[in-house]
Amino acid sequence: MRTLHFGLRVADLERSLAFYTAVGYEIVGSVPETPLGRLTMLKLPDDEFVSIELVHDPQRQVEVSTGLSHFVIKVESMDATMAELAAHGVDAEQPASPDGSDDFLTTFIVDPDGNRIELVQWPGGHAEGMSAADWAD
Repeated sequence: MRTLHFGLRVADLERSLAFYTAVGYEIVGSVPETPLGRLTMLKLPDDEFVSIELVHDPQRQVEVSTGLSHFVIKVESMDATMAELAAHGVDAEQPASPDGSDDFLTTFIVDPDGNRIELVQWPGGHAEGMSAADWAD
């Protein structure tokens, strides 16, 4: 079993697409009419598969608090990412290091619908994602 992607309901599809493409996502395709609304599939440049499905139905109001706390994107360089986001007018919190090191950094950005997105620069030598090894004694 594996998580394929998650769907985010958005109030304004064009505004959300502008935000997510500024973050670095690419549009893979879309399904114009479904019972959920228009579905737009996004992936990051280095990913093979879709990771976010933007769900837009102009007839439905977007709930600001749906239980989603945040989702996380791994970045190669926090400095380069911060510069790229600033160039696209995306504000980010000041990066901080959870362990006090210079190469493990996190920050947050917020999409147009209020969803928080954590950006993480893993420390050198860390695996591509979190695993049980991160909690080994």
